Amino acid sequence: MFINKTSDGLNNVCGKNIASFRTELKISQRELADRMQLVGIDLDKNAIQRIECGKRFVTDIEIIAFAKIFDVTFEELLKTENKNVFTSGR
Repeated sequence: MFINKTSDGLNNVCGKNIASFRTELKISQRELADRMQLVGIDLDKNAIQRIECGKRFVTDIEIIAFAKIFDVTFEELLKTENKNVFTSGR
């Protein structure tokens, strides 16, 4: 049986980076949701909050949109310092 979570139980590895980039831009979660909608991604403030705290999966399309908004590469969004990101799931 496979478990799609990080070793610390999160559903994504980019949420903390998204929160950090958002904070650097000095915008609220609502403003980030508004910017996502401007690029065609239908997210609300609650979805942003769930992404940032690791409770929501993030699609590849959303990662590309976040990268565009933050003017970073998608690799920067997915960067993690934890070398053991994944659990074995067995």
